[in-house]
Amino acid sequence: MSSAEDSLRWLATGGLDRSVAALPSDIDAAVLSLDARTTALVRLAVMVALGACAASYRTVVESAIEAGADADQVIATVLVVASEAGVARVVSAAPSVGLGLGYDVDEALESTSIAPQTDALGLSQ
Repeated sequence: MSSAEDSLRWLATGGLDRSVAALPSDIDAAVLSLDARTTALVRLAVMVALGACAASYRTVVESAIEAGADADQVIATVLVVASEAGVARVVSAAPSVGLGLGYDVDEALESTSIAPQTDALGLSQ
């Protein structure tokens, strides 16, 4: 039996529930057969899906960048989650992810005046 099969059997029988308290907060990516960049991007996706707090996003985005991810990969990860987690979660996460990338989305939006869309009669849509 492969180690993947052993791991799946362990997970299916509640092994994680019994030992989750013993897991380190920074699980060694090598043990999971994922590189550090992929691990950080997966954690980002989970945070978006669960609606994590702003400080958590900054930490995981910085970890992803340090592990070799670029801003486009971070943003793509957030976008991929939208179909499962919902647009509201992605919209909520965007400013915090931006701060992790060194970009203040809220400040940029405040300094940009975006006129509301109007129809042919000049009425707001």
